[in-house]
Amino acid sequence: MTLPRRRLLAAAAGLPLLTAAACTEAASPRAENAPPPAPTRTPARARPRVAAAPARLPRDIPGLGPRTRARIPAGTRQALVVTGPSHRSSTATAVLYERGPDGWRGGPAWPAHNALRGWTRHHTVGDLRTPAGVYGLTDAGGLDPDPGTKLPYDHGPAFSIDGRGFEGEPLAGSFDYVIAINYNRKPGTTPLDWTRPLGDERGGGIWLHVDHDGPTSGCVSVAKRHMRTLLRTLEPRKKPMVAMGPESWLAR
Repeated sequence: MTLPRRRLLAAAAGLPLLTAAACTEAASPRAENAPPPAPTRTPARARPRVAAAPARLPRDIPGLGPRTRARIPAGTRQALVVTGPSHRSSTATAVLYERGPDGWRGGPAWPAHNALRGWTRHHTVGDLRTPAGVYGLTDAGGLDPDPGTKLPYDHGPAFSIDGRGFEGEPLAGSFDYVIAINYNRKPGTTPLDWTRPLGDERGGGIWLHVDHDGPTSGCVSVAKRHMRTLLRTLEPRKKPMVAMGPESWLAR
């Protein structure tokens, strides 16, 4: 067969003969009927994981309106909020809040009882209503030994109680743990102190105490394990307070 003129010239000059395969980078031989090689994919760059932003804490305690918040001292960093569904209700919900640099953090909601006839803004002796408002929590005590509280704790048999409540439930054990609510009392004294700055007719002896599964005469009660938690958590240096009353009043 006669070679093309270009090849004859190349052969005469002593130059190598080039094929089409020599022009393909990294070409490799393959069978005549083999499929073409799959295209090479550059692996996708992994996206950096972004940490979820932490939930923002409320600046103010949820459910408390400006008038109620104004009664909580600026230095208070612990607040127990006891909220009733209406001014006539004897059941409520208690939540302990603690203030840190980022706002108020609330704990779990605890079921609670208050007085048989609900709440009042002007408590008097024997009205069977709990005085709504914002009060300090400075002193504790009980029939049971001190569970490890930082509050002053008065322990002794004077906290014994018997009899039955308004729904026939036994009252024994209700004062195993108590925290005095500073309504019409002298702070810094045992919960058993009978000093009444507003006068005897305005009542007193309003405590947080162990729940007996029924309405109280004027106190607020929560389960014994929750009283133990309160006693171990509250600290005088954090100026603990209680804000208590029906939802509509606390929201003012």
